[in-house]
Amino acid sequence: MCRALLAVFLALALARDCDSVSVPPHEEVARMARFVVHKCDWASMATISTHDPVKGQPFSNAFSISDGPVGNGTGTPYMYLTHMEISVQDLQVNPQASLSVSLAQTHYCKNHGFDPQSPLCAHIILSGSVIQVQDSEVCVAKAALFGRHPEMIDWPTDHSWFFARFNISQVWVLDYFGGVKTVSPEEYYRAAPSRKHSGSDTR
Repeated sequence: MCRALLAVFLALALARDCDSVSVPPHEEVARMARFVVHKCDWASMATISTHDPVKGQPFSNAFSISDGPVGNGTGTPYMYLTHMEISVQDLQVNPQASLSVSLAQTHYCKNHGFDPQSPLCAHIILSGSVIQVQDSEVCVAKAALFGRHPEMIDWPTDHSWFFARFNISQVWVLDYFGGVKTVSPEEYYRAAPSRKHSGSDTR
C-alpha cells in the first residue's frame, strides 16, 4: 500500500514543473494560506529551547515539509524527524511550535522584485503542535514527503526517523498591506488552493 502510494506521489513530483497554478488574490486569505503551504518545500520551525545557554528561549530551525503531492495537497504539513535533532528534543518537552513558510523560497518574489520581508511576498505562520503520526497516516506522510524530498529515502537508518504532522491551531497570513490576517483551521482546510484563476505564477 505504502509503496504504491509513494510511486504515485513520485510520478506527480516529476511533473511539478508543469504546474501552472497562480498566486490567489490577496482577498482570498484562506486560499492564500493553503497555496503557500502547498507550494513550499521547507519551513522555519520555532520551538521553546530545552538546551543551555538558550533554555526557555525561542529557537528556530529549518525543516523540510510536504502537505502532499503537487496539485493535491492536504493542507497538513508533514515532517520526517529524528529524536537526535535538537529541535525535536525541545518538542519532547513541549510539543507546541510555530511554522513560518514563505513564497520567498519560490521564484515568485524575486521575479516581482519583492523583498522576503515585504508583505507582497506572501508568508504564512502556523501555530500549533507537532505530533508523531500513527497507523495508516504513516503511509500518507511517507508518500507526501518522499515524493517531494526523494533524498530522504536514503537517509541513515540508524537515526530512528519517524513521521510527524503539524497540528494547526491558528493560521496567520501576511500577503498584502494592512497588517496580518488570521484564519481558523476550519477556514484553512475548507479552502481549495489549486483552483485555476488569473494571477501571477510562482515559477
